[in-house]
Amino acid sequence: MSSETDPVLFDLADDGVATITLNRPEVLNAFGSGMPALLEKYYRRCDTDDAVRAVVLTGAGRAFCSGADMTDAANTFDLTNIGGANNFSAAAVDFPAFRVRKLMIAAVNGHAIGVGMTLALQCDVRLFAREGKYGTVQVRRGAMPDAYAHWTVSRAVGVARAAELLLTGQMFSGEEIERFGVASQVLPAAEVLPTARALATDVATHAAPLSVALSKRLLWQAQSLSPEEVEREETRLHLHLFAQPDAIEGPVAFMQKRTPEWKSKVSRDWPDPED
Repeated sequence: MSSETDPVLFDLADDGVATITLNRPEVLNAFGSGMPALLEKYYRRCDTDDAVRAVVLTGAGRAFCSGADMTDAANTFDLTNIGGANNFSAAAVDFPAFRVRKLMIAAVNGHAIGVGMTLALQCDVRLFAREGKYGTVQVRRGAMPDAYAHWTVSRAVGVARAAELLLTGQMFSGEEIERFGVASQVLPAAEVLPTARALATDVATHAAPLSVALSKRLLWQAQSLSPEEVEREETRLHLHLFAQPDAIEGPVAFMQKRTPEWKSKVSRDWPDPED
């Protein structure tokens, strides 16, 4: 899967749950040292590999991600370190978590600061440790929020609360971050990863992969669509799903009180745009 010394680890369990771990605990998983490329690699694998049914993103040690690596503080944002302005993207990861066609759960096991926070906000479900410190502090570092934060945060909590999170650069405790609505749950740190894995396993077992993938894609697109456009897209995708074997398996397995055996595959049965 990956070497235990890699800055990002990948593990795929037999139950279909992939765990991606930011793995620089000695610097509280500061974002650097090959992390972006590896994170993109594993996100893309999770998107295309039908063996992956759900994904948990977490951090090694006592933090999720402490933000940009500022070991060489004066050169933190020096463009020459990344090959110049033409090679820079504020995306942080070129293939973001919201494009992965599987449920993405951020198990924010500790501090999530700067890009650490904005990466977590790309996930579908976000579990935060009560003991952690959280903030999009980039405006206090001479930069600005990244990783699609101006889109992900405002669509999740509205412009007013997004402004408080993004424009003040303030830090918040677990209890404080809960009031913003960016956290699906706030839990004791020791419970974050087990709870995330339990949810991922439940979805990997009981939810049809193609149904989850199509619903997720439309959910993230819906903010830019009118109600009429959403209805048309829901109808189109329902008709596609109704033609799949899972539309029979789901109700039958439910009535027979057994675990469903899903047949449809995201890689094979994804609808064409014009279907």
